[in-house]
Amino acid sequence: MRRISLFPEAAHVDQSNHLVVGGCDVVALAAEFGTPLYVFDEATLRGRCAEFREEFTSRHPGSLVVYACKAFINRALAQILKEEGLGLDVASGGELSIARSVDFPMEKVYFNGNNKSQSELRLAIDCGVGRIVVDNFHELSLLSAVVAEARGRQGILLRLSPGVDPHTHAYIATGVVDSKFGFPMIQAEEAVARAMSISSLHLEGLHFHIGSQIFELEPYRKAIAIVLRLAIEMRREHGFALTELSTGGGLGITYSEGSPAPTVAHFAQAIVSSLQEEAEAFGVEPPRLIVEPGRSIVGQAGVAVYTVGSTKEVPGVRKYVSVDGGMADNIRPALYQAEYEAVVANRVQGADVERVTVAGKFCESGDILIRDIELPKVEAGDIIAVPCCGAYCLAMASNYNAALLPAVVLVKEGKARLIRRRQSYDDLTSHDLV
Repeated sequence: MRRISLFPEAAHVDQSNHLVVGGCDVVALAAEFGTPLYVFDEATLRGRCAEFREEFTSRHPGSLVVYACKAFINRALAQILKEEGLGLDVASGGELSIARSVDFPMEKVYFNGNNKSQSELRLAIDCGVGRIVVDNFHELSLLSAVVAEARGRQGILLRLSPGVDPHTHAYIATGVVDSKFGFPMIQAEEAVARAMSISSLHLEGLHFHIGSQIFELEPYRKAIAIVLRLAIEMRREHGFALTELSTGGGLGITYSEGSPAPTVAHFAQAIVSSLQEEAEAFGVEPPRLIVEPGRSIVGQAGVAVYTVGSTKEVPGVRKYVSVDGGMADNIRPALYQAEYEAVVANRVQGADVERVTVAGKFCESGDILIRDIELPKVEAGDIIAVPCCGAYCLAMASNYNAALLPAVVLVKEGKARLIRRRQSYDDLTSHDLV
């Protein structure tokens, strides 16, 4: 069945016609841990980490793969990333604190974000993060004061907005001219000059991130050429030495049949060849390369598991199949029309197929997980498994309708380990004051 290929590596259908992930029967997992449930396959996670590391370092020695925590992070995942030798791209004091809680090597931590607070910057300095990616002039001044107060010196990158359209959804395009992120190119020279004038900061290099869920590689090539050209000009005008270049992340993954994403190898080849060719054309040594994949590391490793409740037939229109989760644990379809596939985990293959729309349980008409998908005839109590839910589902989950945040399990070689318990009703009121 083609749809199984979207699930974690080695996922298969057993003799009982049940979906198996990481050697574990998904139906049994739902019975043991309840639903909604998020299942992460450890082998897929580690394999994708190793693939990124190998594809980049083999082409450009010294490259550092920095996982973008915004896709999803918790302590167990941070520990795996640490063991696999990756760095972390954090975007808040909270993500940084998770990293610190597992003694993550702080020299491999890069702190991004367009509105870091003074307290977050102080935390970053106190933790000894490797690089702070400065997003704007306000932050440059704020960071200067914080570092001076600590009587230290901090390595930084400047985030630029190169004005390149990555041809993705407008909500996840971040490198265009009209973006809240980064210095626009018209302000880049002033940013470089000002950063170099601050003795407490050391400008190591430049950074860009053009967007997310990108399938085309040409926008990366264009952005690299633009930023390297600027670096050469800044060397001539201000004596700036580019030692690091971060090309961000954004590589898409395959969410639905018929829309294959570029491989990690193709992505690495496009980035590295562009960097090396542009550097050679300018007669300079190529800088150290930093890449920030998030979704493309964790996305396929995660599976969302739901239990079917009510169904509703609208004659001549559609059949709604409602599950016990939805936009509170996966807002992506409602937020930017993300598309998913699914299987009935307790009856993966069946001849009696019908077209249904999988709806969430929350009080919004837009709470639709999958529209018009063909599945074996679905009944109350069936288990629906949705692949490619490792990224941006749990990270953007909420307590809408006072829903409980779901449990998360890590599976490996037939064993399941709970890495986040399900919230309780007491948890919902634990911070309330009366």
